[in-house]
Amino acid sequence: MILLRHAESLGNVDELAYTRIPDHALPLTEKGRREALAAGPEIARLLDGERPAVYVSPYLRTRETLRLLDIEASCERLLQEPRLREQDWGNLQDPADQEVQKARRNEFGHFFYRLPFGESGADVDDRVAAFLSDLRLRDESHPETVLIVSHGLTLRLLCRRLFGWSIELFESLSNPGTCEYRVLSESDGKWALDRPFAQWRASPDGETQL
Repeated sequence: MILLRHAESLGNVDELAYTRIPDHALPLTEKGRREALAAGPEIARLLDGERPAVYVSPYLRTRETLRLLDIEASCERLLQEPRLREQDWGNLQDPADQEVQKARRNEFGHFFYRLPFGESGADVDDRVAAFLSDLRLRDESHPETVLIVSHGLTLRLLCRRLFGWSIELFESLSNPGTCEYRVLSESDGKWALDRPFAQWRASPDGETQL
């Protein structure tokens, strides 16, 4: 399973863009388009001739990233999967309130704090769990190799579910960089991560990712 975060979007460089453009409609920047183009050959190398099932968040920035990878012709199936969308931040039209909500979220914790008219990390965790449950029930015709193009927090929560990480460990980890990937492999029902996520603080109970 290959997990890929979208390339740099307008929201990554201009937080006020969220007050003008709906989150789902934020486009890639020019740098982001270059990132996605450069990632294409690397993703093709990782696939190594396999024809994957591709699941992509329906947000514009994830769909643009996938298109610029230029691998769609070699995919067995490609589905937009709403359960892999970004955390819903609710109404972001007021810049001052946006900063207040970010501060409260940092104080309360990214997992449990529910944004007004939006979601908590726990809500995203629930829909990621439902997606993984369906993926485990795939039929025999489903490709063994899966590529997921999604968002930083969503991908971290997907790993949290697969590895059984605690909430404290999840909250101590940083998102992957834009257009950065992780590769997960399964053996005897156990998952392994090709490399850990950056950790900005130690987990309170000393738990590690591996």
